[in-house]
Amino acid sequence: MKIDLDDCPSCVNFNIRKAMRAVSQHYDKIMAPAGLRGTQFTILTVLSRMGSLSITELANYLVMDRTTLTRNLKPLEKDGFLKIKPGLEDRRSRHIELTNAGKKAQKFAMPYWQEAQNEMIDFMGKTTTRQFISDLRNVTLIHDEQ
Repeated sequence: MKIDLDDCPSCVNFNIRKAMRAVSQHYDKIMAPAGLRGTQFTILTVLSRMGSLSITELANYLVMDRTTLTRNLKPLEKDGFLKIKPGLEDRRSRHIELTNAGKKAQKFAMPYWQEAQNEMIDFMGKTTTRQFISDLRNVTLIHDEQ
């Protein structure tokens, strides 16, 4: 059976997902000595910068569905990097809080992330990287329109 991929080279979804897998593998490889994947580092960094957030708030900020986010939070909670507690006003909501161990893990991983980031910028060029990030931020606006 032959699969027709003629439309894939111009498919936005196909190309973004393919590029994202390559970028994720790059960051994960360099960050491996820190014991964190790029996605985990992102979660710890967002919590480090923004403080305690509900699962819904964090999912919306990261443009992730709650189920996927919850699956990504479990290993971080198991490792003691964050705590998930019932909300104060609504006990049904759940809030995520970075622990001291999580703050240390994020800080320890930062130089590895910086190395991966620098390699990406060197590969793409500073001007292209700046424009690319701007374009990606604009693309995420489609999520807000739905």
